[in-house]
Amino acid sequence: MSKVKLQSQLTLFDVTNLVVGAIIGADIYVASAFGAQYLGPFSLVVWVIAGAMAIVIALCFAQCASLLPKVGGPYAYAKEAWGQFSGFIVGWSLWLAEWVSLAVFPLAFVEYLSVYVKLSPIPQILVEGAFVLFLIASNIFGVKSAGRTNDVLTLVKLAPLILFIVVSVGFVIFHPAVAASHFSPLLPSGLGGFGLALVLIFWAYAGFEISTIPAEEIKDAKKTIPRAIVLGLAIVTVFYLVTNVLLFGVTPSAVLALSKTPLTTATGTALSWNRSALNVGVAIVGVGALVSVAGSDESGMIGTSRLGYALAADGLFPSVFAKIHAKFKTPYLGIIIQGVTAFIAAVYGGLVSGGLSILIATSVFLLGAAYLATALSVFWLRKKCPGTQSRWEATSVIPVLGIAFSVILIVLCGVVQIAMGVVLLAVGIPIYILYTPKKELTELKNALLSREAILERAYRQEDRFLAHALRHLKRAYRRLTGKKETWQTEEKD
Repeated sequence: MSKVKLQSQLTLFDVTNLVVGAIIGADIYVASAFGAQYLGPFSLVVWVIAGAMAIVIALCFAQCASLLPKVGGPYAYAKEAWGQFSGFIVGWSLWLAEWVSLAVFPLAFVEYLSVYVKLSPIPQILVEGAFVLFLIASNIFGVKSAGRTNDVLTLVKLAPLILFIVVSVGFVIFHPAVAASHFSPLLPSGLGGFGLALVLIFWAYAGFEISTIPAEEIKDAKKTIPRAIVLGLAIVTVFYLVTNVLLFGVTPSAVLALSKTPLTTATGTALSWNRSALNVGVAIVGVGALVSVAGSDESGMIGTSRLGYALAADGLFPSVFAKIHAKFKTPYLGIIIQGVTAFIAAVYGGLVSGGLSILIATSVFLLGAAYLATALSVFWLRKKCPGTQSRWEATSVIPVLGIAFSVILIVLCGVVQIAMGVVLLAVGIPIYILYTPKKELTELKNALLSREAILERAYRQEDRFLAHALRHLKRAYRRLTGKKETWQTEEKD
């Protein structure tokens, strides 16, 4: 496996890329369907609103990190502000949110697979099971991915989106009147679906809450981190917005509203002038979606297993989640537990009408609880951890807005999702009482907090999806300007 070293301090570009890498995965293949379904072209406004909300909430995280520069994020802030049980509840809600998200991608995989193969319920469940089993095995045994292999995988994931953008832009250029007509009416079904659309679209922006941003390795961190958060989320918002503008420009919203795989549908529309081009284009976008969904869930499983490991090392989670395999050095029991339970949730989501949106909204409810705790903890941490703060760190506008946005997300999730979220949170109480050691596992925590481990997580974060492509641009710029590369990797036994 490779060992990561930092050769120079992380710049604004580096940290921005970390933010982008933490957020953008295969979510666009899933969330783009909901906007058309609930709001039509007006959903473009919701993508911007959701991006602005994500920026504010992420800045609350940055304020907490400035006051309490500890690895652990929301649960570390809650633990410091209100005690160990509060830290557990916030950590539990985060883990649940990530776990529920894991169940989304097997369903999305089956939906994109159905473009080529129509599956009845039993075969669908078998495919979902094989999907999860592959993820469990790859996470336990480890996947050695050399740089060139990762380059190829990233190309496979991004090429379909690039193809979609190119053919869609071509369609809009050659059929401007048709494209313009697709945006009228702007709000075909009224604003009744606004709340649920906002919740489901916001899910595509999640990820920053467990991202790795090693502040001590960042050049002028107090200024760089907030700027990178705003810039990174702005890039994500523009990426999502452009994709959805082209979706509506190519395909009528009524057609998109009925499609579970909108990118393949729109690609087919844009290439409808030639049967062969249509078949090839839909195949490329569909295969890219399958690879992206599988890759996104794999990275999600890695993140969730590491979160469970970190919580166990902090004494806030059952120690079984910190049990490391003797040979493969991975938290294998935690991976098995989350994989099997996520499969059960995926089967439930596949059998219930609207199961995909129920799972996503439940995940957002649980994330909203962690976001609310983080925004609230800003005020407690200011009292418990006084220190020099810049003007933006001292303002109360950001945490107040963060509290308001978190409450809005929670309330808009819907009665069923709120009830499911509350029940799942309540399940954590007996787990905490009966199985949580309530004391730090010192050896494991030291390993978790080592500089090498933190840099490894940051490097992996910058190696995802769009962020991986942006890193190549950064490397090209550094070669042209003669500046030293940020990261150095070398093979180790």
